[in-house]
Amino acid sequence: MLPSASFALLLSFSVFEVQPGKILARILFLVLCAAIVYSLLQILAASRYLSVQPPDLRSAEPVSILKPLAGLDLDLESNLRTFFQQDYPAFEILCAVRREDDPAVEVVTRLQREYPKVPSRLLITGEPPYSNAKVFSLERMLAAADNDLVVMSDSDIRVTPDLLRTVAAEFQNADLGLATCPYRAVPGPSFWSRLEATGMNTDFWGSALVARMIEGMRFAVGPTIAARRSVVQSIGGFARLKDYLAEDFVLGKFAAEAGSGVILSSYVVEHHIGDATLRQNVEHRLRWARSTRRSRPAGYVGQLFTMPLPLALLVCAVSPVWWPFLLLACMVRAAAAYMVSARVLRAKINWLLLPIEDVLGLCFWIAGFFGNTISWRGRRYRLFPDGRFELIRSPEK
Repeated sequence: MLPSASFALLLSFSVFEVQPGKILARILFLVLCAAIVYSLLQILAASRYLSVQPPDLRSAEPVSILKPLAGLDLDLESNLRTFFQQDYPAFEILCAVRREDDPAVEVVTRLQREYPKVPSRLLITGEPPYSNAKVFSLERMLAAADNDLVVMSDSDIRVTPDLLRTVAAEFQNADLGLATCPYRAVPGPSFWSRLEATGMNTDFWGSALVARMIEGMRFAVGPTIAARRSVVQSIGGFARLKDYLAEDFVLGKFAAEAGSGVILSSYVVEHHIGDATLRQNVEHRLRWARSTRRSRPAGYVGQLFTMPLPLALLVCAVSPVWWPFLLLACMVRAAAAYMVSARVLRAKINWLLLPIEDVLGLCFWIAGFFGNTISWRGRRYRLFPDGRFELIRSPEK
Protein backbone atom coordinates (compact mmCIF):
# COMPACT_ATOMS: atom_id res chain seq x y z
CA MET A 1 0.00 0.00 0.00
CA LEU A 2 2.86 2.35 0.73
CA PRO A 3 4.20 2.45 -2.86
CA SER A 4 0.69 3.12 -4.18
CA ALA A 5 0.20 5.94 -1.68
CA SER A 6 3.53 7.42 -2.64
CA PHE A 7 2.61 7.28 -6.33
CA ALA A 8 -0.73 8.98 -5.64
CA LEU A 9 0.98 11.70 -3.64
CA LEU A 10 3.56 12.25 -6.39
CA LEU A 11 0.79 12.43 -9.00
CA SER A 12 -1.08 15.01 -6.95
CA PHE A 13 2.03 17.18 -6.74
CA SER A 14 2.52 16.90 -10.50
CA VAL A 15 -1.06 18.05 -11.14
CA PHE A 16 -0.59 20.88 -8.67
CA GLU A 17 2.57 21.98 -10.47
CA VAL A 18 0.91 21.93 -13.90
CA GLN A 19 -2.30 23.66 -12.85
CA PRO A 20 -0.89 27.18 -12.41
CA GLY A 21 0.46 27.05 -15.96
CA LYS A 22 -2.94 26.09 -17.31
CA ILE A 23 -4.60 28.87 -15.36
CA LEU A 24 -2.08 31.40 -16.69
CA ALA A 25 -2.59 30.16 -20.24
CA ARG A 26 -6.36 30.49 -19.95
CA ILE A 27 -6.12 33.99 -18.49
CA LEU A 28 -3.77 35.09 -21.27
CA PHE A 29 -6.06 33.47 -23.84
CA LEU A 30 -9.07 35.41 -22.56
CA VAL A 31 -7.09 38.65 -22.64
CA LEU A 32 -5.93 37.82 -26.17
CA CYS A 33 -9.53 37.26 -27.29
CA ALA A 34 -10.46 40.64 -25.86
CA ALA A 35 -7.50 42.21 -27.69
CA ILE A 36 -8.62 40.68 -30.98
CA VAL A 37 -12.11 42.07 -30.43
CA TYR A 38 -10.58 45.45 -29.62
CA SER A 39 -8.65 45.43 -32.90
CA LEU A 40 -11.94 44.80 -34.70
CA LEU A 41 -13.38 47.78 -32.83
CA GLN A 42 -10.46 49.88 -34.10
CA ILE A 43 -11.37 48.94 -37.67
CA LEU A 44 -15.01 49.91 -37.05
CA ALA A 45 -14.03 53.14 -35.28
CA ALA A 46 -11.74 54.14 -38.15
CA SER A 47 -14.53 53.48 -40.65
CA ARG A 48 -16.94 55.65 -38.68
CA TYR A 49 -14.43 58.49 -38.51
CA LEU A 50 -13.86 58.32 -42.26
CA SER A 51 -17.60 58.41 -42.89
CA VAL A 52 -17.92 61.93 -41.43
CA GLN A 53 -17.63 64.55 -44.17
CA PRO A 54 -16.27 68.00 -43.23
CA PRO A 55 -18.76 70.84 -43.78
CA ASP A 56 -18.38 73.54 -46.40
CA LEU A 57 -17.06 76.92 -45.30
CA ARG A 58 -19.83 79.53 -45.43
CA SER A 59 -18.08 82.48 -43.76
CA ALA A 60 -14.45 83.08 -42.82
CA GLU A 61 -14.35 83.82 -39.10
CA PRO A 62 -11.08 85.48 -38.00
CA VAL A 63 -8.64 83.04 -36.38
CA SER A 64 -5.63 83.51 -34.09
CA ILE A 65 -2.82 80.95 -34.37
CA LEU A 66 -0.81 80.50 -31.16
CA LYS A 67 2.69 79.01 -31.47
CA PRO A 68 4.66 78.35 -28.24
CA LEU A 69 8.35 78.05 -29.14
CA ALA A 70 11.49 77.04 -27.27
CA GLY A 71 14.77 76.75 -29.08
CA LEU A 72 15.66 75.81 -32.63
CA ASP A 73 13.74 72.58 -33.16
CA LEU A 74 14.45 70.49 -36.24
CA ASP A 75 12.90 72.07 -39.39
CA LEU A 76 11.35 74.84 -37.30
CA GLU A 77 11.37 77.36 -40.16
CA SER A 78 9.78 74.93 -42.62
CA ASN A 79 7.10 74.03 -40.10
CA LEU A 80 6.29 77.64 -39.23
CA ARG A 81 6.23 78.71 -42.86
CA THR A 82 3.23 76.46 -43.54
CA PHE A 83 1.19 78.51 -41.07
CA PHE A 84 2.15 81.77 -42.79
CA GLN A 85 0.98 80.21 -46.08
CA GLN A 86 -2.62 79.57 -45.03
CA ASP A 87 -5.24 80.03 -47.73
CA TYR A 88 -7.56 81.99 -45.47
CA PRO A 89 -8.59 85.65 -45.58
CA ALA A 90 -8.52 86.58 -41.88
CA PHE A 91 -5.93 85.23 -39.48
CA GLU A 92 -3.06 86.31 -37.27
CA ILE A 93 -0.05 84.44 -35.89
CA LEU A 94 1.30 84.90 -32.39
CA CYS A 95 4.58 83.27 -31.35
CA ALA A 96 6.03 83.19 -27.85
CA VAL A 97 9.52 82.53 -26.49
CA ARG A 98 10.94 82.96 -23.01
CA ARG A 99 13.99 85.11 -23.82
CA GLU A 100 15.07 87.53 -26.52
CA ASP A 101 18.16 85.44 -27.24
CA ASP A 102 16.14 82.32 -28.04
CA PRO A 103 17.28 80.99 -31.48
CA ALA A 104 13.62 80.78 -32.56
CA VAL A 105 13.42 84.59 -32.53
CA GLU A 106 15.58 84.89 -35.64
CA VAL A 107 13.43 82.33 -37.46
CA VAL A 108 10.20 84.14 -36.61
CA THR A 109 11.52 87.58 -37.60
CA ARG A 110 12.79 86.18 -40.89
CA LEU A 111 9.34 84.78 -41.68
CA GLN A 112 7.70 88.04 -40.67
CA ARG A 113 9.83 89.86 -43.24
CA GLU A 114 9.05 87.20 -45.84
CA TYR A 115 5.28 87.46 -45.26
CA PRO A 116 4.63 91.13 -44.40
CA LYS A 117 0.93 90.87 -45.26
CA VAL A 118 0.31 88.24 -42.59
CA PRO A 119 -0.42 89.92 -39.22
CA SER A 120 2.03 88.40 -36.73
CA ARG A 121 3.52 89.18 -33.35
CA LEU A 122 6.37 87.78 -31.26
CA LEU A 123 5.98 87.78 -27.48
CA ILE A 124 8.84 87.52 -24.98
CA THR A 125 7.20 85.91 -21.96
CA GLY A 126 10.05 85.61 -19.48
CA GLU A 127 10.53 82.54 -17.30
CA PRO A 128 7.28 80.74 -16.41
CA PRO A 129 6.16 81.01 -12.77
CA TYR A 130 5.02 77.38 -12.77
CA SER A 131 6.15 74.01 -14.16
CA ASN A 132 4.30 73.91 -17.49
CA ALA A 133 6.09 76.48 -19.63
CA LYS A 134 3.90 75.74 -22.66
CA VAL A 135 0.74 76.64 -20.74
CA PHE A 136 2.33 79.93 -19.63
CA SER A 137 3.14 80.82 -23.24
CA LEU A 138 -0.40 79.96 -24.33
CA GLU A 139 -1.84 82.06 -21.51
CA ARG A 140 0.20 85.09 -22.55
CA MET A 141 -0.64 84.66 -26.24
CA LEU A 142 -4.35 84.17 -25.63
CA ALA A 143 -4.44 87.42 -23.65
CA ALA A 144 -2.88 89.22 -26.63
CA ALA A 145 -4.92 87.49 -29.35
CA ASP A 146 -7.59 89.48 -31.20
CA ASN A 147 -9.99 86.65 -32.04
CA ASP A 148 -12.33 84.25 -30.27
CA LEU A 149 -11.38 81.22 -32.37
CA VAL A 150 -7.80 80.15 -31.67
CA VAL A 151 -5.61 77.36 -33.04
CA MET A 152 -2.87 76.21 -30.63
CA SER A 153 -0.11 74.34 -32.42
CA ASP A 154 3.32 73.05 -31.42
CA SER A 155 6.56 73.97 -33.16
CA ASP A 156 6.98 70.50 -34.74
CA ILE A 157 3.69 70.62 -36.66
CA ARG A 158 3.47 71.08 -40.42
CA VAL A 159 0.19 71.74 -42.28
CA THR A 160 -1.23 72.37 -45.72
CA PRO A 161 -2.79 75.72 -46.73
CA ASP A 162 -6.35 74.49 -46.03
CA LEU A 163 -5.97 73.95 -42.25
CA LEU A 164 -7.83 77.08 -41.21
CA ARG A 165 -10.54 76.66 -43.84
CA THR A 166 -11.29 73.16 -42.54
CA VAL A 167 -11.22 74.12 -38.86
CA ALA A 168 -13.28 77.28 -39.35
CA ALA A 169 -15.90 75.28 -41.27
CA GLU A 170 -16.20 72.83 -38.37
CA PHE A 171 -16.61 75.68 -35.88
CA GLN A 172 -19.63 76.98 -37.79
CA ASN A 173 -21.45 74.56 -35.49
CA ALA A 174 -22.46 76.81 -32.59
CA ASP A 175 -22.30 73.91 -30.13
CA LEU A 176 -18.65 73.16 -30.86
CA GLY A 177 -16.16 74.46 -28.32
CA LEU A 178 -12.97 72.49 -28.94
CA ALA A 179 -11.46 70.31 -31.68
CA THR A 180 -8.41 68.08 -31.67
CA CYS A 181 -6.57 67.57 -34.95
CA PRO A 182 -5.28 64.01 -35.33
CA TYR A 183 -1.66 63.85 -36.38
CA ARG A 184 0.43 61.75 -38.70
CA ALA A 185 3.80 61.11 -37.02
CA VAL A 186 6.68 61.78 -39.43
CA PRO A 187 9.92 60.25 -38.10
CA GLY A 188 13.52 61.31 -38.41
CA PRO A 189 16.13 58.99 -39.95
CA SER A 190 17.02 57.07 -36.78
CA PHE A 191 15.70 53.59 -36.06
CA TRP A 192 14.20 54.69 -32.72
CA SER A 193 12.36 57.61 -34.30
CA ARG A 194 10.85 55.37 -37.00
CA LEU A 195 9.89 52.82 -34.38
CA GLU A 196 8.08 55.40 -32.25
CA ALA A 197 6.27 56.85 -35.26
CA THR A 198 5.00 53.37 -36.09
CA GLY A 199 3.44 53.10 -32.65
CA MET A 200 1.93 56.59 -32.77
CA ASN A 201 0.34 55.98 -36.16
CA THR A 202 -1.21 52.67 -35.17
CA ASP A 203 -1.62 51.99 -31.43
CA PHE A 204 -2.23 55.48 -30.13
CA TRP A 205 -4.70 56.68 -32.71
CA GLY A 206 -6.44 53.33 -32.85
CA SER A 207 -7.22 53.69 -29.14
CA ALA A 208 -8.28 57.32 -29.56
CA LEU A 209 -10.71 56.40 -32.33
CA VAL A 210 -12.27 53.63 -30.23
CA ALA A 211 -12.67 56.04 -27.30
CA ARG A 212 -14.33 58.52 -29.66
CA MET A 213 -16.74 55.88 -30.91
CA ILE A 214 -17.69 54.49 -27.50
CA GLU A 215 -17.85 57.53 -25.21
CA GLY A 216 -17.40 60.50 -27.50
CA MET A 217 -14.53 62.97 -27.39
CA ARG A 218 -13.90 63.76 -23.73
CA PHE A 219 -10.23 64.60 -24.15
CA ALA A 220 -7.86 66.50 -26.42
CA VAL A 221 -4.41 65.74 -27.84
CA GLY A 222 -1.77 68.41 -27.73
CA PRO A 223 0.08 69.04 -31.02
CA THR A 224 -2.81 71.01 -32.58
CA ILE A 225 -6.01 72.03 -30.81
CA ALA A 226 -8.61 74.57 -31.91
CA ALA A 227 -10.86 76.17 -29.32
CA ARG A 228 -13.11 79.06 -28.51
CA ARG A 229 -11.56 81.63 -26.18
CA SER A 230 -14.85 81.62 -24.30
CA VAL A 231 -14.56 77.86 -23.70
CA VAL A 232 -11.04 78.18 -22.30
CA GLN A 233 -12.24 80.97 -20.03
CA SER A 234 -15.28 78.96 -18.93
CA ILE A 235 -13.08 76.23 -17.43
CA GLY A 236 -10.96 78.71 -15.50
CA GLY A 237 -8.53 79.69 -18.24
CA PHE A 238 -5.07 78.29 -18.78
CA ALA A 239 -4.29 79.00 -15.14
CA ARG A 240 -6.31 75.90 -14.29
CA LEU A 241 -4.03 73.77 -16.46
CA LYS A 242 -0.70 75.16 -15.28
CA ASP A 243 0.22 72.29 -12.93
CA TYR A 244 -0.72 69.43 -15.27
CA LEU A 245 1.81 67.65 -17.45
CA ALA A 246 -0.85 66.48 -19.95
CA GLU A 247 -2.47 69.90 -20.22
CA ASP A 248 -3.94 68.98 -23.61
CA PHE A 249 -5.82 65.98 -22.23
CA VAL A 250 -7.28 67.86 -19.25
CA LEU A 251 -8.22 70.83 -21.45
CA GLY A 252 -10.49 68.56 -23.47
CA LYS A 253 -11.71 66.80 -20.34
CA PHE A 254 -12.62 70.03 -18.55
CA ALA A 255 -14.28 71.45 -21.68
CA ALA A 256 -16.43 68.32 -22.09
CA GLU A 257 -17.37 68.34 -18.40
CA ALA A 258 -18.42 71.98 -18.76
CA GLY A 259 -20.86 71.01 -21.51
CA SER A 260 -18.90 72.23 -24.53
CA GLY A 261 -18.88 70.20 -27.71
CA VAL A 262 -15.56 68.43 -28.34
CA ILE A 263 -14.72 66.69 -31.62
CA LEU A 264 -11.89 64.97 -33.43
CA SER A 265 -11.32 67.24 -36.40
CA SER A 266 -11.37 65.94 -39.94
CA TYR A 267 -8.04 67.70 -40.58
CA VAL A 268 -4.88 65.61 -40.07
CA VAL A 269 -1.67 67.51 -39.31
CA GLU A 270 1.91 66.30 -39.70
CA HIS A 271 3.78 65.81 -36.43
CA HIS A 272 7.52 65.86 -37.21
CA ILE A 273 8.92 64.04 -34.20
CA GLY A 274 12.53 64.52 -35.30
CA ASP A 275 15.46 62.24 -34.74
CA ALA A 276 16.05 60.52 -31.42
CA THR A 277 18.72 58.48 -29.71
CA LEU A 278 17.84 55.42 -27.68
CA ARG A 279 18.07 57.41 -24.44
CA GLN A 280 15.85 60.22 -25.74
CA ASN A 281 13.34 57.71 -27.03
CA VAL A 282 13.17 55.88 -23.70
CA GLU A 283 12.77 59.16 -21.76
CA HIS A 284 9.98 60.31 -24.05
CA ARG A 285 8.10 57.03 -23.89
CA LEU A 286 8.38 56.80 -20.12
CA ARG A 287 7.15 60.39 -19.81
CA TRP A 288 4.21 59.59 -22.05
CA ALA A 289 3.37 56.33 -20.26
CA ARG A 290 3.60 57.74 -16.75
CA SER A 291 1.62 60.82 -17.72
CA THR A 292 -1.11 58.78 -19.44
CA ARG A 293 -1.45 56.46 -16.44
CA ARG A 294 -2.22 59.44 -14.23
CA SER A 295 -4.42 61.31 -16.69
CA ARG A 296 -6.58 58.32 -17.60
CA PRO A 297 -5.95 55.44 -15.14
CA ALA A 298 -8.66 53.06 -16.37
CA GLY A 299 -7.82 53.76 -19.99
CA TYR A 300 -4.16 53.07 -19.31
CA VAL A 301 -4.94 49.64 -17.88
CA GLY A 302 -7.14 49.01 -20.91
CA GLN A 303 -4.19 49.63 -23.23
CA LEU A 304 -3.27 46.00 -22.64
CA PHE A 305 -6.10 45.08 -25.00
CA THR A 306 -4.46 47.07 -27.80
CA MET A 307 -1.59 44.56 -27.98
CA PRO A 308 -2.87 41.37 -29.65
CA LEU A 309 0.48 40.34 -31.15
CA PRO A 310 2.62 40.25 -27.96
CA LEU A 311 -0.29 38.67 -26.10
CA ALA A 312 -0.53 35.96 -28.74
CA LEU A 313 3.21 35.33 -28.42
CA LEU A 314 2.82 34.93 -24.66
CA VAL A 315 -0.11 32.56 -25.11
CA CYS A 316 1.88 30.38 -27.53
CA ALA A 317 4.87 30.42 -25.21
CA VAL A 318 2.74 29.08 -22.36
CA SER A 319 0.61 26.74 -24.48
CA PRO A 320 1.91 26.10 -28.04
CA VAL A 321 -1.31 24.30 -29.06
CA TRP A 322 -2.97 27.69 -29.48
CA TRP A 323 -0.62 28.77 -32.29
CA PRO A 324 -3.52 29.40 -34.75
CA PHE A 325 -4.49 32.38 -32.62
CA LEU A 326 -1.08 33.90 -33.31
CA LEU A 327 -1.93 33.92 -37.01
CA LEU A 328 -5.36 35.38 -36.27
CA ALA A 329 -3.82 38.09 -34.08
CA CYS A 330 -1.36 39.00 -36.85
CA MET A 331 -4.14 39.29 -39.42
CA VAL A 332 -6.42 41.40 -37.24
CA ARG A 333 -3.56 43.60 -36.05
CA ALA A 334 -2.45 44.23 -39.64
CA ALA A 335 -5.99 45.12 -40.71
CA ALA A 336 -6.43 47.54 -37.81
CA ALA A 337 -3.02 49.14 -38.45
CA TYR A 338 -3.90 49.60 -42.12
CA MET A 339 -7.25 51.27 -41.36
CA VAL A 340 -5.84 53.63 -38.75
CA SER A 341 -2.46 54.46 -40.24
CA ALA A 342 -2.97 54.21 -44.00
CA ARG A 343 -6.63 55.20 -44.29
CA VAL A 344 -7.24 57.69 -41.45
CA LEU A 345 -3.79 59.27 -41.07
CA ARG A 346 -2.59 58.60 -44.63
CA ALA A 347 0.76 57.44 -43.27
CA LYS A 348 3.03 54.73 -44.65
CA ILE A 349 3.33 51.59 -42.54
CA ASN A 350 6.66 49.92 -41.95
CA TRP A 351 5.46 46.33 -41.65
CA LEU A 352 8.86 45.10 -40.49
CA LEU A 353 8.92 47.53 -37.57
CA LEU A 354 5.31 46.94 -36.51
CA PRO A 355 5.86 43.65 -34.60
CA ILE A 356 9.00 45.05 -32.95
CA GLU A 357 7.08 48.14 -31.87
CA ASP A 358 4.25 46.00 -30.54
CA VAL A 359 6.57 44.00 -28.30
CA LEU A 360 8.41 47.10 -27.08
CA GLY A 361 5.06 48.81 -26.53
CA LEU A 362 4.12 46.12 -24.02
CA CYS A 363 7.43 46.63 -22.21
CA PHE A 364 6.94 50.39 -21.94
CA TRP A 365 3.33 49.88 -20.86
CA ILE A 366 4.54 47.72 -17.96
CA ALA A 367 7.27 50.26 -17.13
CA GLY A 368 4.65 52.99 -16.97
CA PHE A 369 3.24 51.45 -13.79
CA PHE A 370 6.50 52.19 -11.99
CA GLY A 371 8.23 55.42 -11.13
CA ASN A 372 6.95 58.95 -10.58
CA THR A 373 9.63 61.09 -12.23
CA ILE A 374 10.13 62.20 -15.83
CA SER A 375 12.73 64.06 -17.91
CA TRP A 376 11.57 66.92 -20.10
CA ARG A 377 13.80 69.37 -21.99
CA GLY A 378 16.77 68.58 -19.77
CA ARG A 379 14.92 68.95 -16.47
CA ARG A 380 13.57 66.42 -13.98
CA TYR A 381 9.98 66.57 -12.74
CA ARG A 382 7.96 64.67 -10.15
CA LEU A 383 4.50 63.41 -11.12
CA PHE A 384 1.58 63.28 -8.70
CA PRO A 385 -1.33 60.79 -8.81
CA ASP A 386 -3.79 63.38 -10.20
CA GLY A 387 -1.59 64.21 -13.20
CA ARG A 388 0.00 67.35 -11.76
CA PHE A 389 3.77 67.73 -11.74
CA GLU A 390 6.52 69.88 -10.28
CA LEU A 391 10.15 70.63 -11.02
CA ILE A 392 12.71 68.68 -8.97
CA ARG A 393 15.19 71.35 -8.04
CA SER A 394 18.84 70.43 -7.60
CA PRO A 395 20.10 70.84 -4.03
CA GLU A 396 22.08 74.02 -3.58
CA LYS A 397 25.75 73.49 -3.04
